This record gives sequence, C-alpha cells and structure tokens, in this order.
Amino acid sequence: MTVLTGEGRSAMRISKLPRAMAAARATAASLGLTADEAIVLQDSNKLTLRLLPCDVLARVAPVADQVAQLEVELAQRLAEVGSPVAALAPRVTPGVHERDGFVVTLWTYYEPAVSPEVPPAAYADALTRLHAGMRQLDVPATHFTVRVDRAQRLLADRDRTPELAEADRRLLDETLRSLRRAIGERGTADQLLHGEPHPGNLLATESGPLFIDLETCCRGPVEFDLAHAPDDIAEHYANIDQDLLHDCRLLVLAMITTWRWDRHDRLPNGRRLAAEWLGRLREASAEAR
Repeated sequence: MTVLTGEGRSAMRISKLPRAMAAARATAASLGLTADEAIVLQDSNKLTLRLLPCDVLARVAPVADQVAQLEVELAQRLAEVGSPVAALAPRVTPGVHERDGFVVTLWTYYEPAVSPEVPPAAYADALTRLHAGMRQLDVPATHFTVRVDRAQRLLADRDRTPELAEADRRLLDETLRSLRRAIGERGTADQLLHGEPHPGNLLATESGPLFIDLETCCRGPVEFDLAHAPDDIAEHYANIDQDLLHDCRLLVLAMITTWRWDRHDRLPNGRRLAAEWLGRLREASAEAR
C-alpha cells in the first residue's frame, strides 16, 4: 500500500490566488529579489510558486492556517546536521514574512532530476538519514496519536461526515481505537518524525532526494513514518519491527480514509479512494477475526 495524502487539505480558494501570488512577489521584492513572474507549482493547503527571474521557490499560506515558523526552524537545524531536506533561499535571511493576510517563506528552487522516481534504496537511505538528524534535535512536537484523536472526532461529527455509512463509521472508529492501543502497548521508543514522508513530500533532485513539508512533524515510532512510504521502502530500512509497521500502515489507512469523508475535503477522486480504502480495511478486519 502506498499512502499519497494525509489529513484533509483543500486547495486555496481561487479568489485568493491573485492576492497570494502578489504577496509572494512583493515579499521577494522587499528582500531585494526580482520576481516579475510567479508560476504555480502546487496548490494544496499551501500555494507553492516558482518566482522568476530570481528563481526562488515561495510557499504561501493564509496566516490562520500555517505553522511556518516551526518549518523554517526545523529546516535550518536539520540542514546543520546534514539531513536531506530542502534548503531555505540562500540570498535572503531565513524567516517568516507576513503580507496581506498571508505568510510567505522562501526556499531554494531545485531543478528536478532526469528521473522523477526515487529508487527504493535511495528513498530508504534518505529517510534513515532524516530520522538520524531528527534524533539530534530537541524540539516540541505533538504525538502522532493527536491525529488519531482528530480522526475520531471527525467520525463522531455526523454533520462533517454525512455520507459515511454507519457500518463504515463503526469500522473506522474500531480500527483507529484498537490499533492506537496496540501500537501504544508495544512500548517502542518514540522520536521526532517527518509525519508524512510520502512520495509527494520527497523531491528527486540532481543532488539526491530531499524531503519537504516539515510542518507535519510529530513524535512516534519510525514505523509510523514508514507507513506513509511505498511498501518496498521498508525492505531497505534497517531494524524495522514488521508487526508494528503492519499496524501503523492500517492505522494510517484508517486515518486517511476518514479524512476523505469530510464534506470539506477537496482531494480529486477522494470519494473513490475512500471507497477503495474501506474495502482494504474490511479485508484486514475479516483476516484478523
């Protein structure tokens, strides 16, 4: 199983796009960078832009929906210990910039590698090195179980999940509840994690794979991070508890399935994916009996 998306993230409202792009260009200009053009690279919970001709990457989010300061600090500290993370823009002082109701951060733009696919061994090596760097940091972060709590609250809110059948609601709630307990009872050591190191958060660059989107960091066992990566990555990651990884994969599957039933979710084909993932959870539940 490959998990490609996490908690419900909708694209920025079309009405906000021009303002967000203008905020990014104005921020760059205020820092001495020439940004005559802004090319949209990704539009999710954050707007990601390539600014030209300065060739800097800008990430823009509404002030109320961001944790940019944490992401900037983590990127700086992880880079200092040699972790494979995308770097902040080198020509400006690192920081978080507020403008017109948006928060803007500026990053290095990386030309994509000739092959967009990161081989499993290289993916696992990058994640291993990221985890090693994170073990050197002492930063506050929520436990992964906070996400489980949010998923369970969403399931309990029928106004937010009106199209979810009651039998499936019970299946999801029981799966989240039982796996949270099983993972906790293992007593595995927790550490700082990326939180969602799926392929969408890994850049294939000519200098090697680099992780982005550090705003999702949390604490938990490394198997929780591996549960977000393609299945074959774990084959190249040393000293993994395979039973714990199995439980984490099912837990993550139950969480992302829950997010897809949120009436505010805007993931393309979200309901189709939700139905497919529910089928997998039903199969896993039947096998466990």
